[in-house]
Formats: sequence, structure tokens, C-alpha cells
Amino acid sequence: MKLSEIKPLLTENKELSFQLPDGTLVPEHFHVTEVGKVTRHFIDCGGTERKEEVINFQLWAADDYNHRLHPEKLLHIIELSEKVLGLTDAAIEVEYQGDTIQRFGLAFDGKGFLLTGKQTDCLAKENCGIPEKKPKLKMVSTPAGESCTPGGGCC
Repeated sequence: MKLSEIKPLLTENKELSFQLPDGTLVPEHFHVTEVGKVTRHFIDCGGTERKEEVINFQLWAADDYNHRLHPEKLLHIIELSEKVLGLTDAAIEVEYQGDTIQRFGLAFDGKGFLLTGKQTDCLAKENCGIPEKKPKLKMVSTPAGESCTPGGGCC
């Protein structure tokens, strides 16, 4: 989800909830302790220089169980961050403390926000000798006594 996608959702919804990939909810008394711009400048394994920018939301649950962050407050924090940090319409990454600090993508299911799993990937497969995945073919067996002929659609 990009920044431009979350802002209308915050104006349309009265409550905020975040669900972890395992289905559990982030405690409803969470805080958004940071909205930031994270820039990565790196060289991939093929030697190509790359830059990546994401907007980071850090969620944190404290012991103040009566705390509730409302959508309009998060929208205000985002708008202030846009002005001060010069945020662009980048993808949002959510940081949350589980057993260790975890980073998630963000989606919306019509009711609440979903923290989605993220995967690593090689950005230079052509330089690493990683073969391109070939499509899997479905094998069809022919009834006893019949054979497969060219153009018959069974091969």
C-alpha cells in the first residue's frame, strides 16, 4: 500500500486496527511511535547500484491500556510528516515488535489494516546464474488402449 492509498481510508474509517499475518490483532492500545522516510542505497549482487525509499510506520504497544489512536490523529501525523520530511507517494512498511523487530507490508481488507509478510529476492538473477523458473506442465494419462497423437491435446 502506498501513502496515497492509506489517507482516504483514514478519513473513511472510524477505528484503526492492524492484524498480523497469523490473524492476531496488534493490541488496540498501540501507538504509532514513528512515521519516517527510510532510504536504502545499495549495490545488488550483480553490481548494480540501487536506491529504494519506503515510508515506515512503527507500531508499539505500551501498558497504557486506555490509549486508542484514532484514524484522524494518524492522518494528522502523516500530513505533518509529509511537510517536515518531504514524503513521496512511496510504499508503506510497518515495523512491529514481536519476538524481534519485524517488518511488514500493508494492505486493507475493507474493515482493518493487514500486516503482510515480506520476502527477500535476488535483484540480479541473470548475473547470479539462477535459472528462470520453467512453467509446470500438467501430465494427462490416457485411457488403457488409447494412444496420444500429435495435435490431440493430450501431450
